Amino acid sequence: MNVQQISVFLENKAGRLSDVSAALKDDGINIRALTIAESANYGVLRMIVNNPDVAVSVLKTAGFVVKKNPVLAVEVDDREGILHDIMNLCGTAGLNIEYMYSFIEQVSGKAILFMRFEGTEAAEKVFADNGFRLLSAEEACLI
Repeated sequence: MNVQQISVFLENKAGRLSDVSAALKDDGINIRALTIAESANYGVLRMIVNNPDVAVSVLKTAGFVVKKNPVLAVEVDDREGILHDIMNLCGTAGLNIEYMYSFIEQVSGKAILFMRFEGTEAAEKVFADNGFRLLSAEEACLI
């Protein structure tokens, strides 16, 4: 049960993130979680949005380089040591995390970890077998 994440490649210059947000806003796309990684010349904006297919179309039309990738949305307790527990589980299972980012859901008191793995299906099994709840795409967009 994975979630489709949108990755947008951006020139590292003023106004590019504003251009992305304007395009999405104009088409009713709600950004639910995001992270930005940057280097000297470009950045990668990764987002969980309410309608990934429309977001990809809108952004490509606006001239952006866009890609969809599966990520896992894992619900975890918002407590001390949870990151170590997750990293230990992944290490023991031989799962390589390419990247991750998080979102704290205030109503339930839970955190959501969005994680990209080399092997998404293997990671799904490890988390499910260890009692973690994996969010569907619909649930991830409601956070």
